[in-house]
Amino acid sequence: MSRAHACPPRRRAAHRLLLAALAATCAFLPPSAPSGAPPRVLAVRPLPALTGAFAAYAERGRPDGRWTGGDSTYSVPVRAGRLWVFSDTFLGTVRPDGSRPPVGEDGRPGPGSRNFSDSSDFRHSSGFVHNSFVLWDARGPHTLTGHDRAGRPVSLVREAGGDRPGAPWYWARAGLPEGGGAAVVYARYARTGPGPLDVAWRGNVLARFGAGDLTRPRTLTPLPSATGTAWGAWLLRAGGRTYVYGTRAVPGGGSRLYLARAVGRDLRGPWRYRTAGGGWSNAETRAAPLRGPGGAPLRVSEELSVVAHGGWYALVTQQADEALSPRIQLAWARSPGGPFTRPATVWTAPEAGPRGTYGDADVIAYNPHEHPDLERPGELVVSYNVNSLDPRDVIARAAVYRPRFVRVRLG
Repeated sequence: MSRAHACPPRRRAAHRLLLAALAATCAFLPPSAPSGAPPRVLAVRPLPALTGAFAAYAERGRPDGRWTGGDSTYSVPVRAGRLWVFSDTFLGTVRPDGSRPPVGEDGRPGPGSRNFSDSSDFRHSSGFVHNSFVLWDARGPHTLTGHDRAGRPVSLVREAGGDRPGAPWYWARAGLPEGGGAAVVYARYARTGPGPLDVAWRGNVLARFGAGDLTRPRTLTPLPSATGTAWGAWLLRAGGRTYVYGTRAVPGGGSRLYLARAVGRDLRGPWRYRTAGGGWSNAETRAAPLRGPGGAPLRVSEELSVVAHGGWYALVTQQADEALSPRIQLAWARSPGGPFTRPATVWTAPEAGPRGTYGDADVIAYNPHEHPDLERPGELVVSYNVNSLDPRDVIARAAVYRPRFVRVRLG
């Protein structure tokens, strides 16, 4: 997307919306938590300005391949502004009736067309990629993707053959600022069946994007992947180390949470893994699940966050002992590796389920995490994703498939 021209009025309006949203996150400074006890949750409220800023960008666009919805929704401060990191992403336009066009820009049938019988059809349209960025700079938002030889948008991180049907793909995990650009972990996935949840993890990589070109990774480095752990669910820098949180699916739903660390800021160096005894080992196979009350292993969502708040670390996760739960939970620990308190529900996504705002049993909420660079002391800014188990829903109602934001007030 060219940036040589002056910012048009629509872009300035979108930028003002984001600035208003950020100002809304900094409206108070509550007192610190009592010594010896984790912070208390005083209130949780939606952040309509921040949620609405993304909606305004998606719905006021031209047919220029811009973002109209995505999930994962990590954020990384970079030299140019704030980099929003998305996994599966719709590109293009939103029609006046709130739907997405049913045919891809390349003319092939897309979701919602009469030939749309396979839930994966839209994954091979030029209006859909498996990962993208939205860079929000001083002039507003810009969609960033890769491009193929014909100039059509493709995923930023992809297989050598591109986003071809049947090929594995990469979904985004957490990222951190690096030299004005960003280092982002991606998980490689492949399909195992025709359903929307028929996918399997295949490995982890680190993509490093320079400040001068955020559309093409400078390097793509394999990361530890020997144990089936999807590393990079969250990244935390503390005490001269970078902590890497990973998740591994368990029977009955949810995931176990694991922890590794690297010295310094570069994840390409050697890692050490948190063991059952609380020590650290060079062997990934010795990594043990992090614990909750009574020493029981935590059960968490696939994506989450662990962020320092004073002398405490806040774990934000989705309730994982119930399939597709709409509840966002919060637990606390004194150290990055726990043990954590029992996760407690702080928010129930109002969009999800048959009694939700869409009145649709297929609509789900998932994978919450914090955005610490948007916060002030005494609050958490949390995003979560909304989607549907029926892919036709996110075509008929584009607004379903976008992130939502809430502010958690602590005291």
